[in-house]
Amino acid sequence: MNKPIEKPVDPSTQRDNPTLDRASILLDAKRELAMPSRRLFGKQLLTLGGLSMLTGCSLTDDASVNRFLMAVSRLNDRAQAALFDPKQLAPTYTEAQITRPFPFNAYYGIEDVPHVDGSGYQLKLSGLVTGQRVWTLPELYALPHAEQITRHICVEGWSAIGRWGGTPFGDFLRRVGADTTAKYVGFKCADDYYESIDMPTALHPQTLLTFSYDGERLPAKYGYPMKLRMPTKLGYKNPKHIVEIFVTNTFPGGYWVDQGYNWFGGS
Repeated sequence: MNKPIEKPVDPSTQRDNPTLDRASILLDAKRELAMPSRRLFGKQLLTLGGLSMLTGCSLTDDASVNRFLMAVSRLNDRAQAALFDPKQLAPTYTEAQITRPFPFNAYYGIEDVPHVDGSGYQLKLSGLVTGQRVWTLPELYALPHAEQITRHICVEGWSAIGRWGGTPFGDFLRRVGADTTAKYVGFKCADDYYESIDMPTALHPQTLLTFSYDGERLPAKYGYPMKLRMPTKLGYKNPKHIVEIFVTNTFPGGYWVDQGYNWFGGS
């Protein structure tokens, strides 16, 4: 749930017909493509002109530049999805390599971490799900357990290795009768964060619905009562304090995605 460095340009705040030179536009495009979550096929092989043709955008003013960058991001989404291997595992590490203390990161300060009452907590399931739609924490804790020591990669440029415990998310989705042919799985959180992922990532063997960190009950600062841990995604794609999961074929967006950031978010 990491906060990206920049916010997209709001066309409504720009002048109607500003004059931009080619150097300024190229700088914006290069900065956009250099972001880890927006690398096109992992390599910057296309020229600015080629990207303009692919996206169908004309680079004549700030608004069209913004549309261009958004189109490049969506093109990047499709490219990453096409290249994603649902069987390829992210690297794992030893306990000696764990980052201690593991960093706290959110779009708010640690003093504003939401308090969730575990005794009355209920995880709601909605959308394309046929099985049990409400789960208490004791029921969730009783599910088959798995652990992983993997690297969390933040779009801000840092990374940290942590030990996460929980239940394989793909197994959970199958247990609750989720339609695994659907396109998306979405998440609502106890704060105002929300996120969504593609179904192949949801079913990836390392995607974990986590209830513990480093052998202890998941602390509030890391997402109590649960977070989704995906070593194949950038940090902001890993929602914390989850209160609802839904399965859908309608694109759900996400907190940062709806502000212009890359949706697929592969690491």
